[in-house]
Amino acid sequence: MSFSDRMTRCPRSFDTAPGQEARDAVDGVSSDVAALVEGSAGCSPFLHSLSLKERDWLPEMFDNPEAAFDDLMNEVASIPVDETSSRLRRAKGRVALLVALADLAGVWTLEEVTCALTRFADLAVTQALRAALLPELRRGKIPGQDEDALEDAAGMVVLAMGKMGAHELNYSSDIDLICLFDEDRFDGDTYQEARTGFVRATRRMAAMLNDRTADGYVFRTDLRLRPDPNVTPVCMAMGAAETYYESLGRTWERAAYIKARAAAGDIKAGARFLDTLRPFVWRKHLDFAAIEDAHNMRLRIREHKGLHGPIRLDGHNMKLGRGGIREIEFFTQTRQLISGGRDPDLRVRGTVDGLARLADKDWVPGDAAQMLADHYRAHREIEHRLQMLRDAQTQVLPDHPDAWARLAALCDRDAPDFRDELTGRLQEVHDLIEGFFAPDSSSEKPVAFEGLDDEVIGRWRSYPALRSERANTIFDRLRPEILERLSRSSNPHEALLAFDGFLSGLPAGVQVFALFEANPQLIDLMVDIAGVSPALASYLSRHPGVFDAVIAGDFFAPWPDQVRLRRELAARLEREDDYERKLDAARRWLKEWHFRTGVHLLRGLIGADKAGAQYADLAQVILAELWGVVCAQFAQKHGPAPGRGAVVLGMGSLGAGKLNAGSDLDLIVIYDAEGAEGSDGRRPLATRPYYARLTQALITALTAPMSEGRLYEVDMRLRPSGNQGPVATSWNSFQSYQEQEAWVWEHLALTRACVVAGPDTLAADVEAFRCALLPQKGDRETVLREVGDMRARIKAAKGSGGAWETKLGDGRMQDIELIAQAGCLLAGQPERSVEAGLAAGVAAGWLNDAEETELAAAYGLCWQVTQAARLLGDKPLDEDKLGDGAKAFILRQTGQEHMADLRQDLERRTSEAAVVIEAALKRGTADG
Repeated sequence: MSFSDRMTRCPRSFDTAPGQEARDAVDGVSSDVAALVEGSAGCSPFLHSLSLKERDWLPEMFDNPEAAFDDLMNEVASIPVDETSSRLRRAKGRVALLVALADLAGVWTLEEVTCALTRFADLAVTQALRAALLPELRRGKIPGQDEDALEDAAGMVVLAMGKMGAHELNYSSDIDLICLFDEDRFDGDTYQEARTGFVRATRRMAAMLNDRTADGYVFRTDLRLRPDPNVTPVCMAMGAAETYYESLGRTWERAAYIKARAAAGDIKAGARFLDTLRPFVWRKHLDFAAIEDAHNMRLRIREHKGLHGPIRLDGHNMKLGRGGIREIEFFTQTRQLISGGRDPDLRVRGTVDGLARLADKDWVPGDAAQMLADHYRAHREIEHRLQMLRDAQTQVLPDHPDAWARLAALCDRDAPDFRDELTGRLQEVHDLIEGFFAPDSSSEKPVAFEGLDDEVIGRWRSYPALRSERANTIFDRLRPEILERLSRSSNPHEALLAFDGFLSGLPAGVQVFALFEANPQLIDLMVDIAGVSPALASYLSRHPGVFDAVIAGDFFAPWPDQVRLRRELAARLEREDDYERKLDAARRWLKEWHFRTGVHLLRGLIGADKAGAQYADLAQVILAELWGVVCAQFAQKHGPAPGRGAVVLGMGSLGAGKLNAGSDLDLIVIYDAEGAEGSDGRRPLATRPYYARLTQALITALTAPMSEGRLYEVDMRLRPSGNQGPVATSWNSFQSYQEQEAWVWEHLALTRACVVAGPDTLAADVEAFRCALLPQKGDRETVLREVGDMRARIKAAKGSGGAWETKLGDGRMQDIELIAQAGCLLAGQPERSVEAGLAAGVAAGWLNDAEETELAAAYGLCWQVTQAARLLGDKPLDEDKLGDGAKAFILRQTGQEHMADLRQDLERRTSEAAVVIEAALKRGTADG
């Protein structure tokens, strides 16, 4: 509907019918302009008066409102200083008219409307500040500064707070400003004089914006958000303000600075000041007092404004009332304060943007954030319409049918439907936010939940976490929700026991319970873990502090690269001065990151392949950093490593960069003594025993059960000569063995080898040797005959397992890995991954494209099932013992709807893969 159509819908008898003045005004203008001037009389006398005043400008605005607005901003920017006051007021009228019409006609979105209003406000404050400061500079009242200093306001900055700071100004907003100056530009003798001059300029600027004249006003201006406004000057030194916030700053002031922005004056100095306040606004550690403070503030506003009771539309305050704009802003800012210290992505000014970021990073449920954002936009549009009626700073809804009809017409709605929709929006906002800030604490009779042991529940009150009155109060509100979710988990009894273990291990409960109350999604996470993965639940019950990491920004941030992971682990180890403490620190670090990957996999944030790569990253980082720690510790007694030192070669899945939650590590240690006979230390050792014992020290560091558990199980059987060979192999021996003595299976294993720790020069030599050797060992008949024999030996020794076996058996993972490794040898390509190995088999002319596709599909499905199974526990899958939650997790990972379908698909794909493998092996041998 066009704007003129909207305006003509308004009953003109509501206020003032267009008289002769209006009829005379439209003579000779276009029909659209005529409709606007006449029609606006009924809906908004204020717009009607503006349209009469600016009728000659209206055609230009109708033609291109964006260009008209830009031209208007250019005019404002060029206003002479001595004309600032009057011309800013006239410009404000044009801005009000243009923005209102672009809004009502649907030409601009809400964000474009508020941004345009804020853009004018920034420019108006800038011009007013220049006009106010120039007299002080001309009179020499700002020591050491002349008129050239006007460019950066001689070090003074105006911070835009609230809606202006967030580019969210409404149609008739006040503007909240904090004025500061950079005292570093003045010495002790000139400081007081400069401050006096800035104070005068600030008052002059505020009057220029705020005072009403014959031309109206520009913006109602509020300077009271500054520190302790009753006793401080209207323009403060930055240092004094910083001291105040560091020592006396309150939660509401932290929230206010979320939206703060340097808007006029010395923008760079303002940005530096805001940067110094970052630790004040964004606390490194979680601050649950912010939730309670915000809730209490809501209650005080309701009490002060008399806004208690149910929602009644007539006279309801859209800003401060229940379900209103301020409720949504409080909700958003509180969650930003709690989490933004750890998650910089949450440090945004806009309310809608803040809700989106909170949802994207899983701090707030996505549907709740979307609902609040939608209602916030709707509330703000209604706020604008209310203020258009008479250019009044009001958010109070009408209390008369005629006024409701006028407001509904401005919103392009029929009054009855409009009222019903608005009531629903306000109630939805109120219900959701009341639940977040003040969950129902009414006492209810205990409810029996099926599958939950009352005896276990009954002992909770005796735990340390529930000894304080405050902890019990919060937990009483959480208890029904927790029990209900536990009862709905796949295995309620196991989930209850896991939660019981978690609760019994908590030394104190207030912080964790408050965390659950503020972040209800963590209850879901906790129950998901307890009901699906006993392994993860066990870790959580022993390490409840991990929740602090769960709600931290890094927990949901993109996966870091190995460089960053190594840097973080190295810093953690560096803080410990004792060897055993370093080993425990490494264990804590690994478990935290393992837990993160497990949770992401459990919640569907990543798939099996990404989880495999992350687990491998962690193992490689642990080996890289811990190898240095072990070598340094060993050298203290036996001296530095002789020669070039040793490298750790990752084999199997580690070398291929694809592990699961329960993988062990296949390793080979290769050293190069460069002819040295032994070490030089307090207790020197000959070269061979030195590296043998150093290797054993590494194995112990990885496998020893300590207070924080163990890191990994280690398998060294892939080294030359297996268990009969030395635990560490010399570089020369390794080369000669691989060239002259190694079996085909050892060359197959070498296709996946990757140096993961040790000196770069030796690592480069090992990799170069691997790449040169493998193309020499690809005789087709020999390789494929040996692969066939290996398959037969493995099957005879280990069998094929059951229906859910994914590693062993025809057409399963180990079988397909052999084929991929054979493909690498045949093609002479030192690739490591299964996918690349299958592609190499095609490149060698051994496999065709269809066979590659079938083998890759079978391997991918087996890997998905394996990854899920290992997260659930260390035992093979038993479909009959899986709960609903575990089944749902496996099905989500594999893209299936039912376990029977998955079982059939697994059998079909592996059977087809087995047929492909049999045919491929027969093609490459003389017997075939």
